[in-house]
Amino acid sequence: MLSPRLQLFHDTKLEELTLQQAREYMDRGLISAKDLVLLYMHRIATFDKGPNGLHSILEINPDALQTAEALDQERKETGYRSALHGVPVLVKDNLATADKMHTSAGSIALKDSYATKDSFVVKQLREAGAIILGKTNMTEWANFMSDEMPSGYSSRGGQVMNPYGSSFDCGGSSSGSGASVAANFAMLAIGTETSGSILSPASQNSLVGVKPTVGLISRSGIVPISTTQDTAGPMARTVVDAALTMNSLTAFDPLDPITNTNILRDTDFTSNLDTNGLEGAKVGIVREGIFKYMTDEQLPIVEQAIAQLRDMGAHIVDEVTIPSMQASWTMDVMTYEFKVALNAHLKDYHSISAPKMLAEIIEFNRRNPDERLKYGQSILEQSEQTSGTLTDAAYLNALTFDQYKAKEEGIDAVLQEHQLDALVFPNNFGASIPAKAGYPSVTVPAGYTSAGEPVGITFTGSAFSESTLLKYAYAFEQATKQRKKPQL
Repeated sequence: MLSPRLQLFHDTKLEELTLQQAREYMDRGLISAKDLVLLYMHRIATFDKGPNGLHSILEINPDALQTAEALDQERKETGYRSALHGVPVLVKDNLATADKMHTSAGSIALKDSYATKDSFVVKQLREAGAIILGKTNMTEWANFMSDEMPSGYSSRGGQVMNPYGSSFDCGGSSSGSGASVAANFAMLAIGTETSGSILSPASQNSLVGVKPTVGLISRSGIVPISTTQDTAGPMARTVVDAALTMNSLTAFDPLDPITNTNILRDTDFTSNLDTNGLEGAKVGIVREGIFKYMTDEQLPIVEQAIAQLRDMGAHIVDEVTIPSMQASWTMDVMTYEFKVALNAHLKDYHSISAPKMLAEIIEFNRRNPDERLKYGQSILEQSEQTSGTLTDAAYLNALTFDQYKAKEEGIDAVLQEHQLDALVFPNNFGASIPAKAGYPSVTVPAGYTSAGEPVGITFTGSAFSESTLLKYAYAFEQATKQRKKPQL
């Protein structure tokens, strides 16, 4: 039950609240960080739990209220640390938190496991003054468990539902992060992506999702799939909120050496945002191998978005072709890297009984298949069959193939051939090649089908082009203002 004051704020101001608005309300004394925690807890209790709930939240941080009170006091005494000061943030359940919450990647196998230290992303959020409100549900093992598993299902949390309609795909694997922000359980959340797992739930939940260049944000302390492709990124309701979150995450981490390649470490990602940002931009539309996945209702929405880009001053180069689009792509890099990365990651967990190796997880699941293997574990088993040393010829050949075909003969080639600033894809349908290249993408709401299912468009560019992609996404967002809150 909320106090009358908080109930009024909930009913008139909480939904679709932005970081800037929250700061203004705090400055005016209308709201505090503690109030925000209580408000979001109330919404989670009302709309996330029970048989008809969204099932997007796995755990609430028991220290959230006390942390909020401490940050309120700090704000009064010394001011704000950052735009995230006093802001409740949700994080995907594969980001380690060294607190009273578990880190399980959605698996019952790790339901009693605690991380011994924060993931670097969580550490950065805490240092920025954010409040870790809780952990979001996710596709178990980041959708790297079974070919049959639907997006958003985990043995620990059940099935995440799309707040725009129970019949709509919730997107994977950062499903809970997407559904929770769309439903206004927090202003923003952190997701992770190996191939489409930020872009997919962001598109499906009418959000802004940023899949950064591999190296922009540290991966240390995140339950891994692929050393080559994994990254974390923000999911928010506005481009500005996503950009402000990026500002707090892009620091060098000695435990993740790829972050030493980050040329945007001190960038203010809001500084390049411009309502006229698409004027003069040269944008390529990739149809081959992509548009075939769209439904008859999605297609006109994306065509309208392309027309809107043109109206905003962008030079559209239609039907550009990625030379490697029809290449013989495989999942081999992920299959081989998963076992090595996961076994190394689990050694930092504190638990008496939880499995500490992939082989132990597989055996644990087999002992109670009705509860733990609703959709099987074929991908886990395939990964366990690898050597675990990354000396396999199949892996080394796949790695060199992916690096060449995704970069030089992939994204780089099409951008250079047409002198493009970015590519545009519908939803997350073009995520796989940029993911293999480790290149960035930003998705933004583009509209809804007649049934109310969200549709997004995604801007993709070369390495460390996040500022440009965010500028384009912001210009499109401000010109179209497509996002509508779901009716819960």
